[in-house]
Amino acid sequence: MEDILGSEWEIVPAGGATGEAFFAKHKEQQLFLKRNTSPFLAVLSAEGIVPKLIWTKRLENGDVITAQQWESGRELKQAEMNNERVAQLLKKIHSSKPLLSMLERLGKSPLLPETILQILEEELDEELRQGDMIAQSLTFLQENVKHIHCDEKAVCHCDVNHNNWLLGENNQLYLIDWDGAMIADPAIDLGMLLHWYIPKEEWHDWVQRYGLILTDDLFLRMKWYSVAQTITSIQWHKIKSRYEEMNKELQFLENCMRSKYTD
Repeated sequence: MEDILGSEWEIVPAGGATGEAFFAKHKEQQLFLKRNTSPFLAVLSAEGIVPKLIWTKRLENGDVITAQQWESGRELKQAEMNNERVAQLLKKIHSSKPLLSMLERLGKSPLLPETILQILEEELDEELRQGDMIAQSLTFLQENVKHIHCDEKAVCHCDVNHNNWLLGENNQLYLIDWDGAMIADPAIDLGMLLHWYIPKEEWHDWVQRYGLILTDDLFLRMKWYSVAQTITSIQWHKIKSRYEEMNKELQFLENCMRSKYTD
């Protein structure tokens, strides 16, 4: 990184799972650098969904480095996920034709519920499979997979955890960390966000702020994807020997399974 910016820049790792992200600072200038980010970043920046992309440079070894404007804001708090701006930004993302066009050009095809279920059935840890809650959840997924088809396909973030929502000092709201983005049913994002953060009695109002009406069909789709994603998360934590987090996810899975639609 020093070869790109020069020795006068202070560059430190930004953490994260890949180890490919860095903070860079020189006098009053601050940048967020990342190695081999998808070209998708440029469209996200143009749409105002992530902090502004400043430049992109290709190295001799073929690596691509991107530099974004550094936003010294803060993550959203869990209670702030009920804010109308969160619903509006998610709706903007799901409705964006430029985002969808770029992911299609990058070779992404829609993620279907049958594909998700097949991967779970083929790859799920045998010990987890024997647990009552996982077994009940798999049965729920199998029985309902034919009932959750949605003609609308959108760009979905697939990890709408409050830690990925950044409120900049300019009061601009961003959704960051797009490495897991997919073309899918918007219920993938909506279900996890509502189950995680929004009291059940407020779901109708939140979905209305997003621009939809909460129906039994939408509810089933949100529940189905939330259950599937949570099982995947449980397996990931088990592989990493993060048993405390795994048990929290098991409790969350139980809550999802108990969730019922009320008009």
